[in-house]
Amino acid sequence: MRFTYHQPLRLESGLTVPAYHLEYTTQGRLNEAGDNVVWIFHALTANSDASEWWPGLVGAGRLFDPSVYYIVCVNMPGSCYGSTGPEETDHRSGQPYYHDFPVWTTRDMIRAYQPLRESLGIRKIHVGIGGSMGGQQLLEWAIEEPELFRHIVPIATNGRHSPWGIAFNTSQRMAIEADPTWQERRAGAGAAGMRAARAVALLSYRDYGAYGQLQPRQEDQMAERVGTLYGQGTNGSRGASSYQRYQGEKLVRRFSAFSYYALSLSMDAHDVGRGRGGLVPALGRIKAKTLVIGIESDILFPVTEQRTVATLIPGASLRLIQSLYGHDGFLLEFEQIRRLVEGFLDEQPAPRKEQLINH
Repeated sequence: MRFTYHQPLRLESGLTVPAYHLEYTTQGRLNEAGDNVVWIFHALTANSDASEWWPGLVGAGRLFDPSVYYIVCVNMPGSCYGSTGPEETDHRSGQPYYHDFPVWTTRDMIRAYQPLRESLGIRKIHVGIGGSMGGQQLLEWAIEEPELFRHIVPIATNGRHSPWGIAFNTSQRMAIEADPTWQERRAGAGAAGMRAARAVALLSYRDYGAYGQLQPRQEDQMAERVGTLYGQGTNGSRGASSYQRYQGEKLVRRFSAFSYYALSLSMDAHDVGRGRGGLVPALGRIKAKTLVIGIESDILFPVTEQRTVATLIPGASLRLIQSLYGHDGFLLEFEQIRRLVEGFLDEQPAPRKEQLINH
């Protein structure tokens, strides 16, 4: 579904967008009280259908069951999955934005969601949950409107993007910039650069041990690879080398380099303490009951960042999960996340299912 807001929105950069639209997906029905809501925030390259990329947690019989909850997920601005983004028309020129798309910070994003929430009749969000960049947006909104959320579950995220994270994102943007097609104002520009950028990103999503177990070296792999480089032998289709290339190609088939570039800048700008006196007073404003989840093997958003968030949010608790998949564990470790969140929510009654109203 699409929500269009026909009023101007002033971004943190000082620029004003005259209007914007958001692609969003809902599942289930809103109850009469308008409070049986689960708002899911997606990460960098996902879309608004949480049941597609979080199937172990969203759907009939799952933790977030549409027969109980009204589930909302919005495609973040800057993405290429339906919301206002770089390949959309710039109202000033009548042409696509491409390289000129303005930076939307995570704070800008949640301010764009507020009119949508009101239009849907949502009065209270029972659970807000999101990992990585999704968790960054969640924290922003829980600070911006402390009374809106009953529970929040930020996963593998932080209150301010780190120099380490910015360095990884900058390296990925450099890879895109090195693509000779990147300066072309057309859809598909920068695709080869994005393949390389995704390979860089994967190094931050996994770690040394994960590659050793998941993409083990084959005895003949090095000879095969050398032969390929010199036009001999087979295509070197095994192990870590092919995995990097495959993941890059897979992303190119479904995503835009312009969106990838723009959203990495959005992530770099993330700082909930900006204009609020710093992280301590900003996170101290959160009133929602909070469960912070970290992943022990995460090298991109290390557990120290989740510990800081949990320490600074009043009454928050921190739980850790084990995963071979590093940062990507928040997308894959359904059972561990389910147990933690289920136990967290069981401490308070769920919203009423009766008197559901259609949306």
